[in-house]
Amino acid sequence: MGSTAQTGRALPATRCPRDCGPLVLMVGLLLRTCELRAAGALQPNILLIMADDLGIGDLGCYGNSTLRTPHIDRLAEEGVRLTQHLAAAPLCTPSRAAFLTGRHSFRSGMDASDGYRALQWNGGSGGLPENETTFARILQQQGYATGLIGKWHQGVNCESRVDHCHHPLNHGFDYFYGMPFTLVNDCHPDRPPEVDAATRAKLWRYTQMLALGMLTVAASKACGLISVSWKAVTGAAGLVFLFFASWYASFGFVRRWNCILMRNHDVTEQPMVLERTASLMLKEAVSYIERNKHGPFLLFVSLLHVHIPLVTTKEFLGESQHGLYGDNVEEMDWLVGEILNAVEENGLKNTTFTYFTSDHGGHLEARDEHSQLGGWNGIYRGGKGMGGWEGGIRVPGIFRWPGVLPAGRVIHEPTSLMDVFPTVVQLAGGQVPQDRVIDGRSLVPLLQGAAEHSEHEFLFHYCGKHLHAARWHDKDSGRLWKVHYMTPRFHPEGAGACYGQGVCPCSGEGVTQHNPPLLFELSRDPSEARPLTPGSEPLYHAVVARVGQAVEEHRETLSPVPPQFSLSNILWKPWLQPCCGIFPFCSCTQDEDHRET
Repeated sequence: MGSTAQTGRALPATRCPRDCGPLVLMVGLLLRTCELRAAGALQPNILLIMADDLGIGDLGCYGNSTLRTPHIDRLAEEGVRLTQHLAAAPLCTPSRAAFLTGRHSFRSGMDASDGYRALQWNGGSGGLPENETTFARILQQQGYATGLIGKWHQGVNCESRVDHCHHPLNHGFDYFYGMPFTLVNDCHPDRPPEVDAATRAKLWRYTQMLALGMLTVAASKACGLISVSWKAVTGAAGLVFLFFASWYASFGFVRRWNCILMRNHDVTEQPMVLERTASLMLKEAVSYIERNKHGPFLLFVSLLHVHIPLVTTKEFLGESQHGLYGDNVEEMDWLVGEILNAVEENGLKNTTFTYFTSDHGGHLEARDEHSQLGGWNGIYRGGKGMGGWEGGIRVPGIFRWPGVLPAGRVIHEPTSLMDVFPTVVQLAGGQVPQDRVIDGRSLVPLLQGAAEHSEHEFLFHYCGKHLHAARWHDKDSGRLWKVHYMTPRFHPEGAGACYGQGVCPCSGEGVTQHNPPLLFELSRDPSEARPLTPGSEPLYHAVVARVGQAVEEHRETLSPVPPQFSLSNILWKPWLQPCCGIFPFCSCTQDEDHRET
């Protein structure tokens, strides 16, 4: 049969019989329904899960065969797994600041040049500045319910106990339940001190020396060996007591000041009961999903696992092959599984964009006389606190969105935790800020398979404000280069970590500056075991020069900002301390139904 073009005749116009009106209406309604579903697909629910101090080698889907992590492994099987996913900083506070804002933490003052590298107190005045834009704020503007369950560690107050300038609710979250600080050994009554332990030990020694001196003076006066008035002796003793009280008021009550739970602006437990915290966090996460299942919602579950003191419920104690740390990892996996089950039970699996990661590498120096208390970073050198070595910054990166992202896909391109910011903003239909540098790049094309390569040609790896290393992904050749300008000096030498210290330092005598810099080809040597030389690599000078040029261009984007980790911001201030009750008698508990008692 010939076509219209072939016959040159037009087909006669057809008339719709009267009884096809309902059919047209039905088709129109179906088309409208499809349009609404398509619009909804552009705004998926977003579930972000971040572990604390988890090593990339702790998960089965990243090669661990002795720890059981079936739920996270299933997430990887059903989604996309990144093998070169990188934290923007090797410590909690700066890494999370970069994650939340999509930009290096030093751009907001949330990193240190020297000294303190993370926030130390709920009662300090440092924190994520109010003028920083988080992905939560943008999604809130796009109509999302925005919740944070778990760890914050981005500060609380600025000038008064109730201004909440750094609080999650002032950064785009409309619901918060969790720790405004972070787990530390001080939260456990039976563990050694952790918060500023070296300074605390010095202050205690000074106090003992002063007290001993005062007792000597008082005894000498009583024996008539010295001719000073008792008034002077009493005054000096008073000064010694004031010195003691000035530091013991903070360091003597770390558990009460830092280890607290809040719901929105209210303190609900002070100090928190560690043994039930995990169940409370899980209950809150599941409840949030159920309350907001008609969405869209953003839920950031910031797990307290697997940070020391590794609080683990009795159901998981002694169940793993790797002591308390392994028990804690396996409990964390169970918690993730329960959250994923809540998503599925509410019929949200296919409309939820789910992401799992860790804030940085495992903590190698965390150990006691019996066992290792920190994570395993697989084949990668270094760990938490080390801004250049892969073990400090290479983290899990798992994405799932059934029907949209291909299941079982593995991507070896370099990506960053900062990329999550533009990714979720794009999925929500928002726009990234145009008035500031955004270091992250949307992962949507890469995850969907529309792009072959990451948008990152260069990535810069900082330890505090010090540039330790930079990587170059030469997309033409496929080779991945990494240049180290500074590396930490391990203790003892050759140990692979800075044992005897909390973490390795970023600068000073604790680092080695390399001139010429160290060069590795990560595509062939991911463990960074064999540094290249001009003799072994003909392109050595060309690569170092090209990366150096990129570093200079990167530095042109930097500008000074107020430091949030300055001593004045870090110090504990009683008038800023979150408190339930009348300060300083801050104390409250909550039962399982979240009623304060």
